[in-house]
Amino acid sequence: MSNSITKHVGVIGLGIIGSRIAANVAKAGYEVFVWSRSPHAVPNFLSSPREVAETATVLQLFVRDDSALLAAMHDMQSALTPRHIVMNHATVSPNATMKAAEIASKQGAGILDAPFTGSKMAAQNGKLVYYIGGDEGLLDQVRDILSASSTQIMHVGKIGDATVLKIATNAITAVTVKGVEEALAITRAQGIEPQKLLEALQPNANYSPLIGMKLPAIIHQNFEAHFSLRNMLKDADFARDLAAKAKLSVPAIDAMAAAMRSQLEAGNGDKDFSVIGLQP
Repeated sequence: MSNSITKHVGVIGLGIIGSRIAANVAKAGYEVFVWSRSPHAVPNFLSSPREVAETATVLQLFVRDDSALLAAMHDMQSALTPRHIVMNHATVSPNATMKAAEIASKQGAGILDAPFTGSKMAAQNGKLVYYIGGDEGLLDQVRDILSASSTQIMHVGKIGDATVLKIATNAITAVTVKGVEEALAITRAQGIEPQKLLEALQPNANYSPLIGMKLPAIIHQNFEAHFSLRNMLKDADFARDLAAKAKLSVPAIDAMAAAMRSQLEAGNGDKDFSVIGLQP
């Protein structure tokens, strides 16, 4: 903790990722104060985002969406000071990212656009990768805290840039998994054992850790949420909105989003996003 600015860290949002981040930050020697919309029987669970901000000067936000982020920021606003650094780790729209930055800046607080790549097990094992947009001096002050849950911290540009890159990388992830599931359907239809597809992919140039993680789960119909379909669809819609504003055609992302919307309507929103290609 030699370079950090505080021993008190606030974590807002205790879902799949936030709960694991809070545990890792505590293991690193920080006193962690938390809040979530759903009450949790954990140490230092406080009554509101504002109370967390009154207690800790470094704040990590792992909320679900735009409205949750802005609600937390407005609730904290009166407690924010120039001593605070807010890190928004939620994947939200670029517009919400900029609004959150404006709220923090009005109070003189620092803010970093800080989404991450990695799902449940990466968070649990401290192996996330953070994409950081914002002032590098602020990043240096919180680097030790981020290191408690990550293997790499990448400064990618200004506020908003990290959000866009995260949205873009999630689109690639979802389209890839949709393609894998379609390939699996073709393989099965031809009477070939699904395991053979995995074996064929392993030496192939298109093989990746993502395929290695998702294809076995898809084969065994294990859709326990590591990253929910509901959240991936949200991010796909962000990507489609960015494309529309730039007058870009994105048929692969459109098709992937439509498939996820169908699964959401079928009641599968809280399953892992790899349920995207599940046949009705």
